Amino acid sequence: MTPDSPPPSASPPSGSSSRRGPLLVAGLGLAALLAGVALISRGGSQEQPSETSPTAANPKPKQGASPQGGPSGRVGPVAPAEPAKAPRFSSTVCWKELERFNEGVTIHNFREWAEPLLTSRDGLVRDFLKERLQELIGNNPAHALEVLEWSRDAQGKSFGVFLTAVRDSEAVHQPQVASRLLDMGLDNSLPAARRAGVLSALDTQKRLAPAALDKLTTFANDPVAGEAGWAAARTIARVMKREFKQNASISPYMDKLLTIGAQSPDEEIRYLGQMMPMHAAPLLSAEETERFAQILVGEGNEDGRDAAAHNLSLSTDKGRVLDLFAKTFETEQSLCVKWALFRFSARTAGKRALPVMANMAARDPRFQSIYADFERIYASGTLDFVRLYNSLPNQDPFNCLDRHE
Repeated sequence: MTPDSPPPSASPPSGSSSRRGPLLVAGLGLAALLAGVALISRGGSQEQPSETSPTAANPKPKQGASPQGGPSGRVGPVAPAEPAKAPRFSSTVCWKELERFNEGVTIHNFREWAEPLLTSRDGLVRDFLKERLQELIGNNPAHALEVLEWSRDAQGKSFGVFLTAVRDSEAVHQPQVASRLLDMGLDNSLPAARRAGVLSALDTQKRLAPAALDKLTTFANDPVAGEAGWAAARTIARVMKREFKQNASISPYMDKLLTIGAQSPDEEIRYLGQMMPMHAAPLLSAEETERFAQILVGEGNEDGRDAAAHNLSLSTDKGRVLDLFAKTFETEQSLCVKWALFRFSARTAGKRALPVMANMAARDPRFQSIYADFERIYASGTLDFVRLYNSLPNQDPFNCLDRHE
């Protein structure tokens, strides 16, 4: 398989924000180009279906606002006793329509107004809708919760637009919003793919509370979690990586990933728990070293054993790891895992690992020429593992790295 607003205002926003500026400017340039193409294409015909022509479906409005306070545009005749209809937007979008939409849309009418625009094949239009909805949500948890309710029965591309807008909004960091996302992601009445999307929307959290970590871990280890369980494990790892960059303690996250890496019955989810710590590259404690050692010698998937060797090379107990690599090399059957044990011995202990690597090469002649390269590069004065590895004539002599590195 190939994972912190003021109350809403009833009045429409006064103008576009600086974030939308480049998109609309680029869109106006595109509109000019499309207009030229349209003139050529209309030359051979006098009629076009109104459903496919923005100008036919929505003629240019007169200046001024509509009586109901929305953007100006054709709303059709209004009977005295009937409310005015919402502005019509064609699925064949012109950028004038987006300007009209931008000027009058609010959180309360967004879903109705955006519905025809969401069928557009233009990715820029969907990007615009995501950003505009994100702005309307702002830091208001009530707005975010309302949009999450829309996503429950959203069809087609609207689900992704609604969920991404919540994920990238400031309100997603409000406790009630994060809690609702977690509850929806664990709700087995929703389709698995939709639950996976909801749980992935949690990965922008600044931190995960212990209770949330427990729930995500338990779910990832559920035999029927599937795609949503995979998203739960990835969310733990992504938040861990963010906390690691902030120099926060990541021990709770490592504990949960190692639990998933050892216990999940799903091989792909288990591998995710084993592999994701590599992206933060933390120094392993004695307990974490021992848990990765158990994965190295007991995991049935060779990719998982490879990942364990990678992580163990950053253990604080270098002697323990070097001895473990030497013993495991003797019984390991996978050439790619042997290559991991060999090269990560150098990452673990530097030049002091050469005797262990020499013994490995003596046991498996396929490593003899590679050992000679390591010995020569160390003799030249290069000690840093990254520089040494990049100096090798071939960094992937057994065609192993294209699988997951």
